[in-house]
Amino acid sequence: MLCVTIARTRHKHTIQEHLDVAAQGAKLVELRMDYIARSVELARILKNRPTPVVVTCRRKEDGGRWEKSEEDRLLLLRQSIATGVEYVDLEEDTAAKIPRYGKTKRIISYHNFEGVPENLEEIHARLAKLDADIVKVAVQAQSFADTLRVIELMRKAKVPTIGIAMGDYGSMTRILATRYGAPFTYCVFNLDRRVAPGQLSYNDMKNIYRVDTITAKTKIFGVVADPVAHSYSPMLHNSAFQANDLDYRYLPFRVAAQDIEVFVRWAQREGIGGLSVTIPHKQSVLPLLTQGEAAAQGIGACNTIVFNGEDRIGYNTDYRAAMECIGYGLAKMFEEPNPFEGRSALLLGSGGVARAIGWGLAQRRVRVAVSSRNFESADRLAKELGGRAVAWDERHSVQPNILINGTPIGMFPEMDETPFRKDNLDQRTLVFDTVYNPEQTLLIRQAKAAGCPVITGLSMFVRQAAYQYRLFTGLEPPIEAMTKALRRAISPLNYSNIDEEEEDTHSPDEED
Repeated sequence: MLCVTIARTRHKHTIQEHLDVAAQGAKLVELRMDYIARSVELARILKNRPTPVVVTCRRKEDGGRWEKSEEDRLLLLRQSIATGVEYVDLEEDTAAKIPRYGKTKRIISYHNFEGVPENLEEIHARLAKLDADIVKVAVQAQSFADTLRVIELMRKAKVPTIGIAMGDYGSMTRILATRYGAPFTYCVFNLDRRVAPGQLSYNDMKNIYRVDTITAKTKIFGVVADPVAHSYSPMLHNSAFQANDLDYRYLPFRVAAQDIEVFVRWAQREGIGGLSVTIPHKQSVLPLLTQGEAAAQGIGACNTIVFNGEDRIGYNTDYRAAMECIGYGLAKMFEEPNPFEGRSALLLGSGGVARAIGWGLAQRRVRVAVSSRNFESADRLAKELGGRAVAWDERHSVQPNILINGTPIGMFPEMDETPFRKDNLDQRTLVFDTVYNPEQTLLIRQAKAAGCPVITGLSMFVRQAAYQYRLFTGLEPPIEAMTKALRRAISPLNYSNIDEEEEDTHSPDEED
C-alpha cells in the first residue's frame, strides 16, 4: 500500500490535497502537522477525512519543521490519538511518553539524514520493544551497501518494518518495501514538496512501478547506472510490461563504479531477471560476464545482462538498434542488396554510443571518419575501426553518406545547439542524431529543412529497449506503446501535436 505524505503550510491546502489524492485512489495519507505554519486545528483537518491517516509531527532535530514547544507537540500527538486517528508516528524518546490508547496504531520511528549508523540493527531492536505496531527506519544511503543493510533489516524483522534508504541509492527500498515485509511505503503527491531525499511521486509509484501489486512473485529487472535518477528506461520498460500484462517491474539502481561487482552478484542471487547497463559500467561489467555476444566483446561495451541460472550473459543492443535504424534509412535511399557497403560515414563523438555505432558500421564495410572535441580519443577510435580521425574544427570539410551525432550536443536543456552547421548539410546525406530528448533536435530540424532523410534518437532508444525486452521476456515488444510512453515523458505538452512527418522517422519500429 502507498502512503502519500502531505506537507502543506495552510489548513485549507492540506485538506484540499487530501481530497485530491483520495480522488486519485490513495488509501492512506501521512499528515505532516509540523509543516502547518499556524496553530494546528486538528478537528478541522481530521473531520470528514477521506482516507485513513498517519499523524506525524517531526521536530527539527529529526528532520521536521516543528518550532513550538515540545509540550505542545506531545499534546498534539495525544489529541490526535484521542480523536481516533489510524496511525501516529512517534520517535524513540517520544514513544515512552505517549502510551497506547484506543485503536490508534503506533509507528515508532528513527531518522538519520547523515548516513547509516553502525548499530542500525540495535536501534531497530530498541524501537521494536517500545510497544510498536510498525517500526520505521529512514537513513541516508551513501552506497549500494547501505541500501542492502536496509533491505536485510526489513527482510529479517519480526515486527513489521518500513525501511527507507533515503537518496537515489535507496530508491529500490521505496519501490520494493512491501515485497520485503513493510506494511506500506511512502511517496509524495507532488515532487516539489518532497520532505525527504529520494521520495518518489504518487503518480510514478502507482502508474509506472505499480507498487500496490508487487509481490514476492513479481519478476524484477532494472537499469544500473551512476547517476540514474534521470533515466527514462524505467518508464519505457514498465509501460511495455504493463501493455503485455506481465507481472514484471523495472527499477532504477544507482551503483557507484567501485560497487558494480558486488551489485551484479547480488542481483543474480536475488533473482533479478536482467539489467540494462549504462554509464559508467558498460566496460567494467565485461569481466563479470560468463558469456558475451561477439558484438559486446568487439565493441568493448555491454549494455544488457541477462541472468540465466548461473550464467550472466552480456549483449550490446545499442549497436543492434543503430544498425537497424541506419539500414532502414539507407535502404530508402539506395535500392541495393547491401546498402551499407561502400558508403562513408562521419561519426561525431568518440564515447560509448559512438563506439558501438562505429563498430557496427565498420563491420558492414562502411568507411568511417571520427571527429571529436578530444582529438586523441577520436584518433584511437578511428584506428580501432580502420578509419580516420578528423579534427573537430575540420569536420565540415567531410561530405559523408551518413552523418551521426554521438555527442550530447543539442540535448535538453541546451536545445539551441547543434554539432553540425546547417549550411553544410547535404540532402544526399542520411542524418542520425542519437540525442532523444528532445526528439526533434536542432540538428534534426535543420536536416529536414535541407531535405535530408533523418533518424531520431528516440527511434534508436526505443529500439534498443525493444531488443532488451526480447532478451528479458522472450516476447515481441509492444513498440507502439513504448514509443508513445517515451514521447509523453519527454514532451508531454507537445505530444498531441506530433505530425505525420515526425511519425515517419520511426518507421523502422513500425515493421514489428
